[in-house]
Amino acid sequence: MKRIIFMAVMLVCGMTFASAQKKAEIRFDKTTHNFGKFSEKNARQTCTFTFTNVGDEPLVINQAVASCGCTVPQYTKEPIKPGQKGELKVTYNGEGKFPGHFKKSITIRTNGVVEMTRLYIEGDMEESK
Repeated sequence: MKRIIFMAVMLVCGMTFASAQKKAEIRFDKTTHNFGKFSEKNARQTCTFTFTNVGDEPLVINQAVASCGCTVPQYTKEPIKPGQKGELKVTYNGEGKFPGHFKKSITIRTNGVVEMTRLYIEGDMEESK
């Protein structure tokens, strides 16, 4: 019986210690960018999402994956120290795509408290005349 109580106490202590560990935390200035209307002649559009590590540990972006091959994310590879900013640059290439409205997502995976964040880009590519 003493062994069961001891194991339960150790389990609770271990869980408390693990939850008390401070982690990195990513906070984006914005999570959506609208390119508005642009011509098919200028089919390549780029925007930058800025983020801050508001946690207590260095932030590492493990992965940034777009929902479509026409969207390419580029991000800071080095760990971002607490309080520092980083950038994620997203390029949409509408060449060969049908004109009209589009909305794409970029999934960011980090070592932060919230491990996954979604960013969105959208716009209206108009047919060139």
